[in-house]
Amino acid sequence: MTDTLLADLEADARVRADDRGHVFHSWSAQALIDPLPVAGGEGSTFWDYAGNAYLDFSSQLVNLNLGHQHPDLVRAIQQQAGRLATIQPSMANDVRGELARRIAQVAGDGFEKVFFTNGGADANENAVRMARLFTGRRKIMSMYRSYHGNTSTAISLTGDPRRWPNEPADGSIVHFHGPYPYRSSFHSDSPEQETARALEHLEQTIVLEGAGTIAGILIETIVGTNGVLVPPPGYLAGVRELCDKYGIVYIADEVMVGFGRVGEWFAFQAFGVQPDLITFAKGVNSGYVPLGGVVISDRIASHFDTLSFPGGLTYSGHPLACAAGVATLEVFERDGILERVRDLGARVVEPRLRAIAERHPSVGDVRGLGLFWAIELVKDRETREQLVPFNASGVDAAPVAAVAAACKRDGVWPFTHFNRLHVAPPLVITEDELERGLDVIDRALSVADEHVAR
Repeated sequence: MTDTLLADLEADARVRADDRGHVFHSWSAQALIDPLPVAGGEGSTFWDYAGNAYLDFSSQLVNLNLGHQHPDLVRAIQQQAGRLATIQPSMANDVRGELARRIAQVAGDGFEKVFFTNGGADANENAVRMARLFTGRRKIMSMYRSYHGNTSTAISLTGDPRRWPNEPADGSIVHFHGPYPYRSSFHSDSPEQETARALEHLEQTIVLEGAGTIAGILIETIVGTNGVLVPPPGYLAGVRELCDKYGIVYIADEVMVGFGRVGEWFAFQAFGVQPDLITFAKGVNSGYVPLGGVVISDRIASHFDTLSFPGGLTYSGHPLACAAGVATLEVFERDGILERVRDLGARVVEPRLRAIAERHPSVGDVRGLGLFWAIELVKDRETREQLVPFNASGVDAAPVAAVAAACKRDGVWPFTHFNRLHVAPPLVITEDELERGLDVIDRALSVADEHVAR
């Protein structure tokens, strides 16, 4: 592979020139970035034109659940393109209907209908619209530590700093503190106490905002980019109870954790709760063709039996995307993907990360589930001072950037955010690849250790 790719440096230069000359990149100061030209990928690996291969430990944007160039997904798209490349959403289509039926089945009892979108942000936008129309109320509650998308309501729902330069947008959003045992906003000293105090805070916020004004509570089942925060025991059940008590719609944002990321079809299934609306995207077809959607509970879907839903998208339920989605669910069932994710997470990732934490004084906490984990980096384990400040950039963010650079030099492409390194490889990663990637992270953390208070 290296010899072949090294001969294509002219293509590298051409791709760089076109990108830097004409592509306007998201979330970036355009003159301060240098995007990597990617030549190809297969399975858990991608490579550049210079012959450098990288183990994809971020699944791109935590969406490439079945890896690069999965033959079943590629074949499904090719066959669908040869048969019917596109059709408008107001018409019935076989793969669209089949995928909706399959998704409803894995969502469980009480779900029969799926509204398709083009991605996660517009899935959240439309779920909010459904909640508002169903309840006749306006306000939506979401966590400060969250990301829900970059369309107007979705970015307002987002709690992290990407919201700030986009304000004002939707003025009917209320943020609250979710549970985070390692850095508790509630001064808790146990997961159980964190649950009780976080739920008390949530209920107080509901009451003070006016329960009769709140249409929905939107929660990432496991907070993704903002920390891989697994809810402590009983928290999601408590949210469900509060929603029932006050007539509020519970919306589960499963865009990042749905479709196998934590070893369940949907992550909420690991916590014994049932939301009213489920938003999804990413892993439903590994992003091979843009696709998202909302799984709608029967009681909300029936509200629109004779009332028109005022929303739609030209490419909603695109046949190419749905064909890849059907193939995805078939691969999951045939290859036992959910079972292997649970196995690899419990048998390989968790014990390795616990051991890594013991060796490296820069590791304050490790947490996660399945193939979705975070390593939280600190300067001081006793004070829990972050390795880099909240929302750091430039020289302030240099220590984590140096850890990421060490990973890349050793052939692993990591996912970093603020003071954390996330572990989120494709669900089809081999055990040897997984061990190799964790070895690289282990070595790279010696860079973080250099910044620990002595």
